[in-house]
Amino acid sequence: MLGNFSYCNLTKLYFGDESLDYLNTELPKYGKNVVLIYGGGSIKKNGIYDAVVKILKDNDKNVAEIAGVMPNPTVDKLYEGVEIARGHQADLLLAVGGGSVCDYAKAVSVSVNCDEDPWEKYYLRFEEPDCETLPVGCVLTMVGTGSEMNAGAVITNPKTKQKIGHVFADEKIMPKFAILNPKYTLTLPHYQMVAGIYDIFNHICEQYFSGEDDNTSDYISEGLMRSVIHASRSANENPQDYEARSNLMWAATWALNTLVSRGKSTDWMVHMLGQSVGAYTDATHGMTLAAVFLPYYRHILPYGVQKFKRFAVNVWDVNPEGKTDEQIAGEGLAAMESWMKELGLIMNISELGATEDMIEGIADGTLIMPGGYKVLDREEIVNILKECL
Repeated sequence: MLGNFSYCNLTKLYFGDESLDYLNTELPKYGKNVVLIYGGGSIKKNGIYDAVVKILKDNDKNVAEIAGVMPNPTVDKLYEGVEIARGHQADLLLAVGGGSVCDYAKAVSVSVNCDEDPWEKYYLRFEEPDCETLPVGCVLTMVGTGSEMNAGAVITNPKTKQKIGHVFADEKIMPKFAILNPKYTLTLPHYQMVAGIYDIFNHICEQYFSGEDDNTSDYISEGLMRSVIHASRSANENPQDYEARSNLMWAATWALNTLVSRGKSTDWMVHMLGQSVGAYTDATHGMTLAAVFLPYYRHILPYGVQKFKRFAVNVWDVNPEGKTDEQIAGEGLAAMESWMKELGLIMNISELGATEDMIEGIADGTLIMPGGYKVLDREEIVNILKECL
């Protein structure tokens, strides 16, 4: 490993089918006023809401709610949540849901005591909080984003067609605790399940496809990817397979709690492309990533052949005998494409609602980031997006 780094993760995890009981352990650590944050109401149908509210009442908490957090939380929803949390004088924000709800809670956390417009400060100027932040806890019901154990928060501005993620530098923004019960994921529709699976896999890829040094992080990533592939096939065949779903939940957390990025550069251009597509289409996040991955990785493969070759052999078991490095690397991407089709992922942006006349705008909204094998220019982004159609 050639890089210099620090690593600190303050989130305490409770994992397993009895993990919600530990909410009783965490709640006494915080003040009386709790804001319960959740999405479209599925947690009321499956009983999770009632179970959480009972524990809050048993702990004598004064509860306010922010309901209706959408899959791509908007800046207007953020403003609404800030006002609710301020009015309630919140001591704790408790997110119950998937990654979007966890992201949203962290965005509210850094905004409640901020005197400036949080969109301008955090998502356009990418500044760090200089105000007191609120503690966040998560009860996870959908896997994919890893938001339960990192400091990232993605917010969408529908008016400007921007979907921007800010990974805050201070580990205090990470959730103080996260409760991971794989049973909560068993009721997800197949579409959401496989979108989350690809989100997990892509997080690992974007930290893997960079650098050429012998890096321990890459060995960890390969193991995680193989685990995701194996568990995804089991879950795709039988969505009620608890063991498969538990492995996916655990892999999702480790895919983006920053561990596998230590000591190396990272390449987040698939996310930048996918998020810009999402800003125009409001499509499910994991599907936007799946729809842009192949043209992007084919484009950068010539600049990182050795890592793509390693990916093919170590992750997809491609036989390298009698083949050029380029052939081996190409077979690895082909194997990944076949797996994605096997899961039923959407593989182009047209099916997500993107049209050719949106391409220029999507390109304008795509943040260009360094770290990968090739730093794209705008013309390359436009050409990649046209291939994604």
